[in-house]
Amino acid sequence: MTFWHAVGAVVGLACLIYGGERAVEAAVTVAMAFGLPTLLVGGTLVAVGSSIPEITTAVYAGLYGAGDFVVSHIIGSITSQITLGVGIVALLSPLRLERGEVRFYGTGMILAMALMLAAISSGAVSRVQGGGLVAAYLCFLGVRLRGESHAALVERHAGGDRSLPQAAGWIVVGFALVAVGGHLLVVHSKALAVALGVPEYLLGLVTGLGTTAPEIAIAALAIDRGEADIAVGTLFGSNVTDPLFSLGAGALVGGIAVDRVGPTVASAGYTIAASVVVVGLFYLNGGIDRRAAVGCIAMYVPTFLL
Repeated sequence: MTFWHAVGAVVGLACLIYGGERAVEAAVTVAMAFGLPTLLVGGTLVAVGSSIPEITTAVYAGLYGAGDFVVSHIIGSITSQITLGVGIVALLSPLRLERGEVRFYGTGMILAMALMLAAISSGAVSRVQGGGLVAAYLCFLGVRLRGESHAALVERHAGGDRSLPQAAGWIVVGFALVAVGGHLLVVHSKALAVALGVPEYLLGLVTGLGTTAPEIAIAALAIDRGEADIAVGTLFGSNVTDPLFSLGAGALVGGIAVDRVGPTVASAGYTIAASVVVVGLFYLNGGIDRRAAVGCIAMYVPTFLL
């Protein structure tokens, strides 16, 4: 039975990652065909789209009472993106971002994590708190959409690699795979934790790393195509989406109870500290070079030690 729970969790994770990638890729095709700005595409559309695995997992966890799993899953995803994600992408090509954008995304990201930490520190995230987190995220999007930096539009790609009807079809298929994958991941991971006698929290950290793959892959692809704004916007924007919208959506469904408050708060606190360091490097140096990238990757290791 343990074997089949492990298989179910792996299949669910695979469906989440593959479905999320297909949905995001198709959504970006549609968005860029209509000439949306690159930083807007990266910081909002791609960030939300690539967080579909976390959002779906949070909703199922709220339904099935897997609070420890989903909170650690979100924390694991955030930590992976701000350390491994930034580090790996910067190793491919040094990342650069204007200080104004660093202030906006960096401040938004750290405040989002602080709100998440405040919500989980009591051991439970109520529906009211979940609604507040979602509202905070919508406010962030509203401010972002009104930003003057989005005046310049990207080149239209009406031809693209995939026609708009095909892209729309892939969006539907991608969301379907994500819905199935989220169900399998939460149900089988919870059962696997019981069978192996390990905390749900630990499995959440591991799967959080797994669902970070879409963000890292999208950011790396954007760097390869010379779209640094999409890369940075995806990594930073996802770290605003996950602690606010993903956790909030899960709490709205059924409330989220956290049993292992100590390790959860410690991990969330470390994630905020690592984020402050990375944002500081962006702000002081104008970006992340390859030497700083190695340091970012090294900061991921203490996640499991905590």
